[in-house]
Amino acid sequence: MCQGLDVMCWNIAICKLQASSQNKHVPGNKYNTAPASPLTPKTRLERLLLNRELRKFNKIFNPTDALADGLKEAEHFANDSVSKEAESSGPLNEEAFLEAVDGGERPPKQRLLVVANRLPVSAVRKGEDSWQLEISVGGLVSALLGVKEFDARWIGWAGVNVPDEIGQKALSTALAEKMLSINITMAIVTTYCGHFSIISDFHKNRLATTRSFQSQFDAYKMANQMFADVVNKHYEEGDVVWCHDYHLMFLPKFLKEHNSKMKVGWFLHTPFPSSEIHRMLPSRSELLRSVLAADLVGFHTYDYARHFESACIRILGLEGTPEGVEDQGKLTRVAAFPIGIDSDRFIRALELPQVQDHMKELKERFAGRKVMLGVDRLDMIKGIPQKILAFEEFLEENPEWRDKVVLLQIAVPTRTDVPEYQKLTSQVHEIVGRINGRFGTLTAVPIHHLDRSLDFHALCALYAVTDVALVTSLRDGMNLVSYEFVACQASKKGVLILSEFAGAAQSLGAGAILVNPWNITEVASSISYALNMPANEREKRHDHNFKHVTTHTSQEWAAMFVSELNDTIVEAQLRTRKVLPLLPIKVAVEQYMQSNNRLLILGFNATLTEPADSLGRRGGQIREMELRLHPELKEPLKKLCDDQKTTTVVLSGSDRTILDENFGEYNMWLAAENGMFLRLTSGEWMTTMPENLNMDWVDSVKQVFEYFTERTPRSHFELRETSLVWNYKYADMEFGRLQARDMLQHLWTGPISNAAVDVVQGGRSVEVRAVGVSKDEDIYAFFEPELPSESPGIVKSKSPDPVGLPVPKVPSGRTRSKGHLKKQRSMSALEWNSLGSAGWRPIVNDRVSVHEGSSVLDLKGENYFSCAVARKLSNARYLLGTSDDVVTLLKQLADASSST
Repeated sequence: MCQGLDVMCWNIAICKLQASSQNKHVPGNKYNTAPASPLTPKTRLERLLLNRELRKFNKIFNPTDALADGLKEAEHFANDSVSKEAESSGPLNEEAFLEAVDGGERPPKQRLLVVANRLPVSAVRKGEDSWQLEISVGGLVSALLGVKEFDARWIGWAGVNVPDEIGQKALSTALAEKMLSINITMAIVTTYCGHFSIISDFHKNRLATTRSFQSQFDAYKMANQMFADVVNKHYEEGDVVWCHDYHLMFLPKFLKEHNSKMKVGWFLHTPFPSSEIHRMLPSRSELLRSVLAADLVGFHTYDYARHFESACIRILGLEGTPEGVEDQGKLTRVAAFPIGIDSDRFIRALELPQVQDHMKELKERFAGRKVMLGVDRLDMIKGIPQKILAFEEFLEENPEWRDKVVLLQIAVPTRTDVPEYQKLTSQVHEIVGRINGRFGTLTAVPIHHLDRSLDFHALCALYAVTDVALVTSLRDGMNLVSYEFVACQASKKGVLILSEFAGAAQSLGAGAILVNPWNITEVASSISYALNMPANEREKRHDHNFKHVTTHTSQEWAAMFVSELNDTIVEAQLRTRKVLPLLPIKVAVEQYMQSNNRLLILGFNATLTEPADSLGRRGGQIREMELRLHPELKEPLKKLCDDQKTTTVVLSGSDRTILDENFGEYNMWLAAENGMFLRLTSGEWMTTMPENLNMDWVDSVKQVFEYFTERTPRSHFELRETSLVWNYKYADMEFGRLQARDMLQHLWTGPISNAAVDVVQGGRSVEVRAVGVSKDEDIYAFFEPELPSESPGIVKSKSPDPVGLPVPKVPSGRTRSKGHLKKQRSMSALEWNSLGSAGWRPIVNDRVSVHEGSSVLDLKGENYFSCAVARKLSNARYLLGTSDDVVTLLKQLADASSST
C-alpha cells in the first residue's frame, strides 16, 4: 500500500505525440490556466474591432492630412533636419482609447522598427561634395508616412541607394534617429545578394543552379545577423519589429533568440512558391523555421499564405491550423494582407497644373485614337513579350482598329548588367520593331515603347488619359500599377485588363477583365472586348474597383498588420498561460530522493523510444513501426526497476508482444493496449476486458483499413487485440486528411454502424477500439491531488487490505482471434487488489472518482509530477521537450536511486 506523507507519484507522457490543435477542450488546472483580466476583450474579434475603432478615432479627432504630415517629415529628412518625438511607446489599448475620448487627448504612439533591405531614401548628387536625399516612392514608404498611430524608425542598408562615403555621411547626419543604416562590407554584399537572388528566382517559380550556394547561404545568414545586431541595439521594450521581404528570412529567428518576448512580424512582398518549388532549395527547412520564429507572417494573397503553410506541413511535418502553423504548442499566425496605395496622393495630383498640362499635351498627341497603357519593370515575370504579341494578334484580327489605337509601353530597366535581362531587352525591341514595321505608317506607329521611367506627374497624366490598362504579369506579388491606374480614372473610367497571376487579381478581379497572359488569343480577345465595352459597364466596373482602391489603402494595410501583430501577441500570452511549464528536474530529483515509496508510470512510444524524423527521411517510419527502447535508457531503467522503493509501470497503447520484447527483462509492471492487459514481468498476462466484449466488428474494419493503406502511400495500420489504428503520419499530409475523412464515412455507414466501438481521430491517425478502452490522458486527472472534483456526488472508495488470491493467467503472444478474446476472463475487484504484491494496487470499482488515484496514494501536491512529452497542451503539470529529455531525467533518477 502506497500511503504516507512521503509517497511520490510520477506520470510521464502516457500518451503518444498528438498535435495540440486536435485537443478540442483541455480541462484546466492551476498549473496551466489563469483568469483573464476583466478589461481585456474576451475574443480576438473584439480586440481587432477595438483597434479598428481606435483608427477611426484618430481620423475623426485628428483631421490634419496624415500623408501631408508624412511628406513634411520627409522634407525635413532631406534638409538634414530630423524630427525628434518623445511620445510614450506601447500598444494601443482600451484604457488609452477611453481616456483620449474623454480628455480629448491623442492615444499614445507605438514605436515601430521597420527593417528592410534598403532604406526609403535615394541620394542625388548636387556637386562634388554635396548630396541631396530624396524619399523613395513605394507602397511601404507611403504606408508608414501616412499612418500617424506609429512612431516609425527605419533600419536598412543605405548602400543600395547611397553610392559612396560622402553620401553615407550625409545620410548618417540627416537621418540620425529616424533611419538607421546597416554597414555591410562589399565582400559580404556580393555573396549575400547572390543568395537572395536565388531565393527570388525560386519565388518566381524558376530554378537556378550554383556551385557556390553554401558560401552564399553563409553570407546571407551573416548579413541577417548584422541587421539583427542593429535592431537589438536600438530595441526598447514594447517596440514592434516589422521585417520585410525575402532578403531577411533569418531575421525573425535571430531576433527571437536574442529576446523571446520581442514582437516580431515578417511580410513577404513577392509570391511564395508552391511547396513543390520551395522544397528544391537546399536551405528550405532552415528558411521556413527561421520565418516561423516570427509571431505573425504576412502575404499579399491567400494563395501565397496557403503555399507557405503547405511548405511547412510537407517539408517540416508541422501542423497547419486555420490560424497558421503550430509547432509543439507554439502558433505562428499566417494571414493575407493585400497592400494598397496612397490613393489620395494620386487623386490630388490630377489637380496640379503640371499634371493638367501633361494631360492636355497627351490628348492632343493621340487625338482620335484609343490609348492602351502598360507600365512594367523590364523583368521576365512581367510578361511584356506576351502583352505585345497579344496586341499584334488583336491588330491582325481587327484591321479596322489599326489606325485607331496605340499601345504605350513603359519598360523601366532593371538589372541591366545581367545577360538574361539583356536578352529580354533585345527580344522586346525586336518584337516592337517588327509590329511597327508591319502596321505603322509614315505618320503613326501602333506601339510607343520607352526603356525608362517617368516622373510622378507625367505618370499620373498618362494614367488619366488611358482608355485601357494592360497588366500581363506571369507572376507578380501584387502589382500596384493596376491600383494607380484605377485611382487616376475618376473621369475617364477606363477598363483594366489584369493577369490572373498578379496578386491584385484577387482584389480587383470583380471590376477588371481577368486573363491568362500565356493565352495570347484570350488576351487579344479581351483587348477587343475592352475597347468596345459599353459606357455603363465601364462605369460599373470602375466604380467597384475605385471603391476598393480608395478604402484599402497602404496606410490601412500597415495599420491592420500592426494591429493583427499586437493581437497575436495577446493571443499568444493567453495560450502561454495554458502551455505547460518545463519540468524542474532538480526539484523533482530532490523530492524523489526524499521519498521512500515511489510510483513511476511511463509511456512508451515517443517517450522511451528514440526521436524519429517526423517525415521519415532517415528511417523514422521504420523505427516507429518497429518500436525499440532508447538504447541509452536500458541501464538507468534497470537501476530504477531494481530499486525496492520504486514501482515502475509502462502504460502503452501498444500490444503485449511489443512490451514483452522491450521490457521483459526488467522488474516492472506492463499495461498493454491502454491497460486492457496487465502483467508483472515475473508473472503472466491478465486481462481487464469484460467477458462479454463484442469483437465481431474487427474483420470488417480491418478490410477497410487495408483498402485505405493500399490507396495511401506511406500509411500503415496496426492490428491490436482490442483496437485497430490507421496511421498516416508519414503520408502526404493533405492527401492523408482527405483519405481519413473518406475512411470515416466508410466506417460509419458500414462496418461500425451498429457496433459498440469508439472512433478516435488523432492528429494523423484513426483508431477504432472497443468501448471501454479509456484514453491515456485520463490518468493525469486520475492521480492529480489538487484538481477540483468534476462530479462532487461520486463516492470515493478506499483501498481494502490486500488479499492474497491467485491471479488469473492469460497466455502471452499475439493471438487476436475473436474467439480467444471471448474466452479470456475479466478480473474482479478482489483480483485487481491482489496485484499489490509489488507495492502498488490499482483499484477497479463500479463508482470511480476522478480523485481515485490520489486517494489511494494519499498524495500531496509537491510529491506529484506529471509530465507530457512534446505536447504543450495537456492535463499534465509539466513538459519535457523530447524523448532525449526523458533520457536525461531517468538517468538522474537512476543515479539518485543508486546513491540512496
